[in-house]
Amino acid sequence: MDKIYIEGLRLESLIGVYDWERTAPRPLLVDLCMHCDLSRAAQTDNVTDTIDYALVAESLERVAEKSSFELLEALASAMLDALFAEFDVQEATLKLSKPDILANAQNVAVQLTRGRP
Repeated sequence: MDKIYIEGLRLESLIGVYDWERTAPRPLLVDLCMHCDLSRAAQTDNVTDTIDYALVAESLERVAEKSSFELLEALASAMLDALFAEFDVQEATLKLSKPDILANAQNVAVQLTRGRP
């Protein structure tokens, strides 16, 4: 199976368990790997025959902006749900990072892998 990657997508979302986290949207990073069939696009060189990664990024951004989840796990799951609803993806792995949230760590992240329901 072919793959499309989007790495280091910067988003913001109101997310967090603690009151101090919920005062303003927090910066997040998304790394996404989508399993899909790219053979037609490779032959036609036409964007309509592939998954438009700009539209994928816009979709993930919409989910992040509208959400108010407490947990990264819940937001990552909602992002994957939107991905499967909107695009012809067979499987996807999404890593959602919340940088600089712990004083002694550069990053905290969750990674979810899901197949088409």
